[in-house]
Amino acid sequence: MDEKPNLTDEIIAGRRSDALDRLPEDMPRWMARTIVAIDRFSRWTGVAVSWLTLPLMGAMIYEVTARYLFTAPTTWAYDISRMLYGATFVLGAAYALSKGVHIRSDFIYRRWSVRTQGRVDLGLYVVFYFPSLLIFFWVSSGWAWTALDRGERGMDTAWMPLLGPIKSCLPIGLAFLLVQGVSELLKAAYAARRGSWPQS
Repeated sequence: MDEKPNLTDEIIAGRRSDALDRLPEDMPRWMARTIVAIDRFSRWTGVAVSWLTLPLMGAMIYEVTARYLFTAPTTWAYDISRMLYGATFVLGAAYALSKGVHIRSDFIYRRWSVRTQGRVDLGLYVVFYFPSLLIFFWVSSGWAWTALDRGERGMDTAWMPLLGPIKSCLPIGLAFLLVQGVSELLKAAYAARRGSWPQS
């Protein structure tokens, strides 16, 4: 029987449980193992990337203290804050996808049956998600390699930091998204066929 989605506030963000042991018994073993392995990997990357907020906050606190208490602004805090924020955003995107917290306009989607949701998600992942991310990954890898090879530097401030490391975060983050997309594709395929979303 096809489940109707529960129209609670939680479905708007699509938040998912942290438990990895609630996959349906009728799910093929290879599918369940793949989903669990990928979701665990995304959780690990999300936790690891979250630690970047500490040096980000430290740089901002140092800059504000130095600027307003000692009239000695830094030349590096602006660049560091942008780089760390960008790295956190890009590298943590796969974890956000695994938890279902990417923004989506689902005022129509959430009223569909789970089977229809699965079919639509499955089609969108195949037609748009994977082709787009593969192109972005290919292009961003070229940017990152060029920046590393040439020792490219930022020109916005006098500090002129090397841009290779931060530009490398983009293809790495996209690779994480591609991996997590496989898990989401399998979940959508299961929902399209069985009429219920696997919990992971």
